[in-house]
Amino acid sequence: MTEVTRKIWRQPVLPLSVAVVARLVMPISISLTPTVASAEAEDLPPLEKLRFDEDYASLLTQPRSSCWPACWKAIPLDNNAGGYVNLGGEIRQRYEYTSNPTYGQAPQDPHGVWFQRYVLLADLHWNPYVRLFGQLNSALESGRAEGPSPVDENQLEWQNLFLDFHVPAGDQNSLILRPGRQEIVLGSGRLVDVREGPNVRRTFDGGRVLFDDVEKWRLDLLAVHPRTDNPGVFDDESSGRLSLWGAYATIQRPYTAPGNLDIYYLGYRDTDALYVQGSGREERNSFGARYWGESGNWRWNWETLYQSGTFAGGEIAAWTLATETGYHYTDLPWQPELRFSINIASGDDDPEDRELGTFNPLFPRGNYFSEAAVLGPRNFYNFHVFVNALPCPNLSLTADLNLFWRLETADGLYSPSGQIVRYPGGSDAHFSATTLSMTLEYTLSRGLVFTAIQTFGKPEAFLEQTGTHQDLNFTELTLQYRF
Repeated sequence: MTEVTRKIWRQPVLPLSVAVVARLVMPISISLTPTVASAEAEDLPPLEKLRFDEDYASLLTQPRSSCWPACWKAIPLDNNAGGYVNLGGEIRQRYEYTSNPTYGQAPQDPHGVWFQRYVLLADLHWNPYVRLFGQLNSALESGRAEGPSPVDENQLEWQNLFLDFHVPAGDQNSLILRPGRQEIVLGSGRLVDVREGPNVRRTFDGGRVLFDDVEKWRLDLLAVHPRTDNPGVFDDESSGRLSLWGAYATIQRPYTAPGNLDIYYLGYRDTDALYVQGSGREERNSFGARYWGESGNWRWNWETLYQSGTFAGGEIAAWTLATETGYHYTDLPWQPELRFSINIASGDDDPEDRELGTFNPLFPRGNYFSEAAVLGPRNFYNFHVFVNALPCPNLSLTADLNLFWRLETADGLYSPSGQIVRYPGGSDAHFSATTLSMTLEYTLSRGLVFTAIQTFGKPEAFLEQTGTHQDLNFTELTLQYRF
């Protein structure tokens, strides 16, 4: 154990407010984890990014298992209505160290940062028509030079707390009314995502209507506000500044073509938005389409959209095009997959006029281009190549190279959350940064995953000409257990 690691472990990082969560979760995980690899665990449905999407109803017709974690799933209720409850949770421990954060622009953390996440959840199906899902999260941070950011720490809060009302809609159809606090992912998460990379995941307060024709299409109607991420205990509120509404539809195999088609409209409001042009009230409409799927060894995920609206009394005209195409060499050793991603998003070509041309990705993934999460998808074009290999079924190795340019020289660089990373500074340079990342992911057993990531970031001409421009090195070590 290194001296840095010793210092991190010696720090008091578990406040009293979440001690109950830790005492409930940790003894269970330690005593029962060795049985995870049992046949019963292997027969369970896969763990999902959104835990409420997991379906354990099939276990009701199987002999009751006393094996962990099946014993916590599909526990029958004595209510004569076929009711049952699923219990689950998560423990995530993560260490991060960044040399020269934001290319030397942000304060240096002396020994890195230690993140902890603890989760307890209950999924109550009272009968075929009523469901209650609750998920408590505790996210803790230790070691940040400036103290925890809103995505670093939230000591104890409801991450999900919603009701589902299932309305009968035919044998193949499903209509669900979902009011409450809920995580949302639309499509591949380019515009709306839970932000899994940071310690505090994103969630929303509001309502959704989900209509699903199982073999043909799905429609998601939503009107929500993101949750504010305050660091204390049960102190979060619905944001009064940000709003999101719209409709998102998925059509499966349109016109018998391979793949699937998403079409959507999303409305967005920010009462205090900030761009290089200035600050003000933003009302934005996004009209988009996504074509995605796989055929043979090919996989693709292509998306484009146009944005209109108003900002500080002026007009908005913005757009983006995002593509990712991959080929999986299943006949070669290690089954490598090669993926190419070419993306572009508009910027503002004149900060002195009233029209705003900067694209807004709304609520995107926090680790949009890399786990270092420095740059976000505004005013840019980039070329991103990935190589993934599987030396054995439980081990995944990935290397990716990202070359990043500004699109408009009159606009700056932005973070994934929309903060301005670097103003234009009078530079005419487009080339901004090069990053190389390597990722190792090893699945020890169901739900238990170890991840190691190393990212090297080199500032290019624009960063060199406009301020601090140190090489960035980012290290991440994560052990996550979900049950």
